[in-house]
Amino acid sequence: MSPAAENVIRFEDVRRIYDMGASQVRALDGVSLSVAEGAFYAVMGPSGSGKSTMLNLLGCLDRPTSGKYYMRGRDVSLQSDDELSDIRLRYIGFVFQSYNLIPQLSVLENIELPLYYQGVESHVGKARARELAELVGLSDRAAHRPLELSGGQRQRVAIARALANSPSVLLADEPTGNLDTSTGRQILELLCSLNRDGITIIMVTHEAEVAAVARHCIHMRDGKIEKIEPNRSGS
Repeated sequence: MSPAAENVIRFEDVRRIYDMGASQVRALDGVSLSVAEGAFYAVMGPSGSGKSTMLNLLGCLDRPTSGKYYMRGRDVSLQSDDELSDIRLRYIGFVFQSYNLIPQLSVLENIELPLYYQGVESHVGKARARELAELVGLSDRAAHRPLELSGGQRQRVAIARALANSPSVLLADEPTGNLDTSTGRQILELLCSLNRDGITIIMVTHEAEVAAVARHCIHMRDGKIEKIEPNRSGS
């Protein structure tokens, strides 16, 4: 087995440079990172440190300017748009601060959506959606639409949807950012429970108390990783 295949994710000297007229912005500047199966990383840093750029690259929403990105040993750095779309659909789950639910669809329909796009048979997708609604504590809200739910409930739907395709990695961008403290804590407890069940999680946050639930914290500045340290209180 190659070294790249031993990790779910491996960045090798990844750079993402944006041309801004006569100048260049080095949003990521030589980042190397290995993420093992079942890891839970929080990513912290000031505005402009490269957190969001790294998450976009990890989620195959953007491409490195240079360097290599391996997912489960597969070099995804130079994949076509269609191939990247397939990788996102099959191997990556996304949880956003703004939930990104479709308001016209019910809880179950929102959860089932990734499986629909994968071409999974309807009865299989619906059964999986019901299973995940129960997992996140929303069985009694399955027929409701997002606007009929609280913020915490919407984020639970978003997490269930992110898990629909049994992803290799769950990427969370400020998952508690729109929630009150108590509801945010419940969402973090859910993420910790999922991690204990083996889900690999990478979570961007600007809050130290949120980052503290992860097993490791990546500190970024000026497009580089300053340090990676274990969290004693992590899940």
